[in-house]
Amino acid sequence: MKFSDLGLCDELLRALTESGYETPTPIQEQAIPVALMGRDILGCAQTGTGKTASFTLPMLEALSSGRARARMPRALILEPTRELAAQVADNFEKYGQHQKLTHALLIGGEFMSEQMKTLERGVDVLIATPGRLIDMIERGKIILNDVKILVIDEADRMLDMGFIPDVEKIAGRLTPVRQTMLFSATMPKEIRVLAEKFLMNPKEISVAPPASPAETVAQKKVMTNRREKTNVLRKIMRGEDINNAIIFCNRKRDVDMLLKSLVGHGFNAAALHGDMVQFKRMETLDRFKKGEVTILVASDVAARGLDIVTVSHVFNYDVPMHADDYVHRIGRTGRAGRSGKSYTLVTSDDDKYLAGIEKLIGREIPLLEMDAPRQQAPAEPAVADETDERPRRTRTRRSKPAADAAPDVAAEAAPAADEAPAVEAAPVAGEEKPARAPRRARRPKAEAPEAQPSEAAKPDAKPPSKKAKTRKKAAPRKKAEPQEKADAQPYDIGAHNPQPAPKPEPRRRGRRDDSNLPGPSAFTDDDTPAFLLRPARKSAAG
Repeated sequence: MKFSDLGLCDELLRALTESGYETPTPIQEQAIPVALMGRDILGCAQTGTGKTASFTLPMLEALSSGRARARMPRALILEPTRELAAQVADNFEKYGQHQKLTHALLIGGEFMSEQMKTLERGVDVLIATPGRLIDMIERGKIILNDVKILVIDEADRMLDMGFIPDVEKIAGRLTPVRQTMLFSATMPKEIRVLAEKFLMNPKEISVAPPASPAETVAQKKVMTNRREKTNVLRKIMRGEDINNAIIFCNRKRDVDMLLKSLVGHGFNAAALHGDMVQFKRMETLDRFKKGEVTILVASDVAARGLDIVTVSHVFNYDVPMHADDYVHRIGRTGRAGRSGKSYTLVTSDDDKYLAGIEKLIGREIPLLEMDAPRQQAPAEPAVADETDERPRRTRTRRSKPAADAAPDVAAEAAPAADEAPAVEAAPVAGEEKPARAPRRARRPKAEAPEAQPSEAAKPDAKPPSKKAKTRKKAAPRKKAEPQEKADAQPYDIGAHNPQPAPKPEPRRRGRRDDSNLPGPSAFTDDDTPAFLLRPARKSAAG
């Protein structure tokens, strides 16, 4: 079957011929006629089988008649990543080059003002990521009431990235009478639940078992360890005839570290991950497509939908944690009927993930024998080595002489010691040894009285004792004798239990207390105020 048998218009057939396509793939052969009928489609196929053209060609055919209005697109395509959205836009330009249809790319990382100007002029097809599209909707810059065709591409990736709530929010703003097409490389249960919610009596098209890699890709696994992983990767790459290759890592920091190592060993490599600025990501992809960069070290951002036919090798530097990602990664090679190779480096920590991948694809990945060991030997307990030359720490003081003296010094000191006769110093009576010099300044002590010469000259005088002086114990106190009963004073209860002093009465507020004032009482018998009865002060003149 050829594209001319699918019922496409002459403009599309001419664009396909100029692009070099004559025979449709199995997914295109089954999906294009159903899409031209206006039915909903649930498509599942391997990566690299042409799913993008399965919905792009019938969409261009359906939109060939009609006109777009400002801020009201007629078709909407949702993509999980910016790179995949940009690739769909490129395919739209390639297939619709002979038609007067407009499109707009609505993704993050670019100036929103330029995107608003494009929407104001009116577009037929809007290709967007969920995040930027919701931002535009909330700003009131786009209206989705006129959308007649909705395409959800890479639905399983949308599910993994957490975009399903955003997709539901976007679908709620569309008219219920529309055509919806959902495509995915894998078909988990969650995708079927999503299809039942969005699709109406869909036609399910599956050209291959779900999550099955292409037969054109030769798969190999290599057992190694973490320390030798980078060396093993470089050894494999030097032994292969690489046209273009993609190396996948699980973490972004590993992408930068591996890139630095490869560039240092003379490889023509570049990095691609989500933390890069959008224009830098697009520039790196363009250089890789043109062949200016041979090796692309990337995260899972590049695992979906990148259609680069010249990729000959795929290396999994890290085993993917999700088994579905393995199918997408190795699907970057062996596209359009070409052959490709994939190598996966496996350590002892990746056994669980490897078992999940082999269970998903239904067969065991062949093993490639390498010189590098798979895992390191377990660490043995440290044993003291007699030949260890490193000095050990000791608790000896610095003032003590070193144990390992020089042999030549000891040899010179030995004959000298043999020639000298042994002389024993006889003790002299009454002679004291010289006092040792104090290490630190001591407090001056009181001068002791000078010793009598007669006593110092006595031969029987003993040297002063060096024993520490002991403090004499104080004599116990004598108990006081009890007094006689006749002298005992009578017990006074009041003296031992004094009564508490009476508290002063609290002063009442608002009333004046004149009791402490000098002069007569506050009021006399004739009720005359006290301040009138006080004597007047004498003036200075009187």
